[in-house]
Amino acid sequence: MTSHAITQGLFFEKAGLDKGKVDTIVADALQGADDGELFLEFNQSESLVFDDGRLKSASFDTTQGFGLRAVSGEVTGYAHASELSEASIRRAAATVKAVREGHGGVLAEPPPGTNRILYTEQSPLADVDFADKVKLLSDINEYARAKDPRVKQVSVSLAGLWQAVRIIRAGGHHAADVRPLVRLNISIVAADKGRMESGSYGTGGRVAYDRYVTPDAWRAAVDEALRQAVVNLESVPAPAGEMPVVLGPGWPGILLHEAIGHGLEGDFNRKKTSAFAGLLGKQIAAKGVTVVDDGTIHDRRGSLTIDDEGTPSARNVLIEDGIMRGFMHDRMNARLMGMKPTGNGRRQSFAHVPMPRMTNTVMLGGSVAPEEIIASVDKGIYAVNFGGGQVDITSGKFVFTCTEAYMIENGKVGAPVKGATLIGNGPDVLTKVTMVGSDMALDPGVGTCGKEGQGVPVGVGQPTIKIDRLTVGGTAV
Repeated sequence: MTSHAITQGLFFEKAGLDKGKVDTIVADALQGADDGELFLEFNQSESLVFDDGRLKSASFDTTQGFGLRAVSGEVTGYAHASELSEASIRRAAATVKAVREGHGGVLAEPPPGTNRILYTEQSPLADVDFADKVKLLSDINEYARAKDPRVKQVSVSLAGLWQAVRIIRAGGHHAADVRPLVRLNISIVAADKGRMESGSYGTGGRVAYDRYVTPDAWRAAVDEALRQAVVNLESVPAPAGEMPVVLGPGWPGILLHEAIGHGLEGDFNRKKTSAFAGLLGKQIAAKGVTVVDDGTIHDRRGSLTIDDEGTPSARNVLIEDGIMRGFMHDRMNARLMGMKPTGNGRRQSFAHVPMPRMTNTVMLGGSVAPEEIIASVDKGIYAVNFGGGQVDITSGKFVFTCTEAYMIENGKVGAPVKGATLIGNGPDVLTKVTMVGSDMALDPGVGTCGKEGQGVPVGVGQPTIKIDRLTVGGTAV
């Protein structure tokens, strides 16, 4: 079945909505507005957590609802409800009509359609029986504990989601998408010689569970979490000061996402609150730095066939060879800036308004071997994995905690370090990238981005890169 057929069944056959009447309500609500849409959503999700040798929690949830939005200029009228009925949509329409004053006079054209399919429309929740899911988590726990006697605690979680959306605009324009999403997370605590350290690994994407329930797949995930925990058992206090920093491939792209990506979202630039405002077409990064936001990569966590306004996702070049080429836009900010939507209008659920958000934000690879990048550093830090971080969008200043990092001494990777934080400024860091590796990799599929209280799944990626100088906060005394 297609996305249109699936959502037709969910919203018009099972929920009992009359398509013609809903189209009429939407047209009336948006008459005289600059833009807007009715967003219908059906969502099923589950989560299982296995901890301390037993199933700690299991949940299953089904939600549905709608959000109706009318936009006039910069003003948005929004109403939402979990009741899918013509009466509730009519009440919402009466609310959003209040923004008609001050409209531009021309209703924006609907987004173009697409026949592209980037992921399966099958629900992962029906893939594997509940008992088999519990057994999978138990097998992971037993394997991890048998693998190394230093393992003292194993926590495993498995989560799945199936979301169906339908977007309706004035004039009877309909767009639909059906989105699966799964995630497997493993956390291990190891102890040795009176010391305890942890390691974790997560993986996921817009796929079914079958990719993760095979022994080869989940054992590799356990091995990686255990490796990190064992490495951290040998870690020494991190040094502090300004020094060269090498970022590893894949997940370290989260620093790029936070310190740079948010600053290239359209709303921050339209309001001139971004550190990159007014720099379109200017050299903002070192030559060789090219950054794209690509929502079209098959099966990736941040990918979307269409965004939450109905615009097909795209591969948008943000920085090309150091020059800023574009922003990520939703429909409203693109219209107000005289630009085109880029497929980045996203929302957490029907209860939230869309806004410009990243999908899969990636720095493209260069031509330098990663070994050559390490060899170029006399003394510095090699950061392989990150935990939490904080970023100020206006200034670009950031602080990130390394969960796995190593000393680089005399061009070789040395002892693992504990307690390293990277402190810097996004725009400034871009100019200090002196080497770009040939080993570009995407993250394993665990990213969630928060903005204005909304969380959406995202992806990141990058090659090994060298930042010539960056402040490292350490714990060595």
